[in-house]
Amino acid sequence: MYQARLKPCAALLLLVVTMVAAMPTAVLAASDPIEPINRGVYKFNDFTDRWVLRPTAKAYDKVVPGFLKSGISNVFDNVGTPAIAVNQLLQGKPLRSLSDTGRFVVNTTLGVGGLIDVATHAGFAKHDEDFGQTLGVWGAGSGSFLMLPFLGPSSVRDSLGYAVDSLMNPIRLVKPAESRAAVIALYAIDLRVALLGVDQLVTGDEYLFLRDAYLQRRVFSVNDGVTDEDPFADDGFDDDGFDDE
Repeated sequence: MYQARLKPCAALLLLVVTMVAAMPTAVLAASDPIEPINRGVYKFNDFTDRWVLRPTAKAYDKVVPGFLKSGISNVFDNVGTPAIAVNQLLQGKPLRSLSDTGRFVVNTTLGVGGLIDVATHAGFAKHDEDFGQTLGVWGAGSGSFLMLPFLGPSSVRDSLGYAVDSLMNPIRLVKPAESRAAVIALYAIDLRVALLGVDQLVTGDEYLFLRDAYLQRRVFSVNDGVTDEDPFADDGFDDDGFDDE
């Protein structure tokens, strides 16, 4: 199954699984007016992943030394950092934007073009922001859910955000076109390798699971992990018995 648009992190997917299981039914209600079309695209993505991307990722993971895989992942993380810094600023978080800028400078210089993640050890935290989240912070709703060919789960808002972020990605400047295509392919493989260990976590109707997990994760990301609902508000307990006398 194709999951490249889910963040390549097993811990994050486990968090999403927990959140989806615990969230109210109303929250799970998704705007998916073209579900039949989306399911068709999902089947295409799943076929592509099952017969091309996953086998390639498994071979890559087996053959490429760990230190080299880590370095490649670090480089891709690094080239995406300027866009993160810009989105931090657009979201009204100048200090985080400054931190991400510092992270990029440190890793690009001391980290040999980003091969080594020196910045994390130097105290520059790693963040994850994109223009879709920025639009959400500005008040734009996610719009209808979309399953994009090759890219996977998205929405009307996040599709626009993805297009804007792509313009800020230095990979688009790689020339000639053949070299750029090779870099993009390596990036896709790098993402897929990180998800090899979590395939078995998705059960039941995989399309519904990925849709609901994606939408809930995006709400979580736009709000920086802050939810509007108190999960203990209606737990049947009151605080009277815990008041200090």
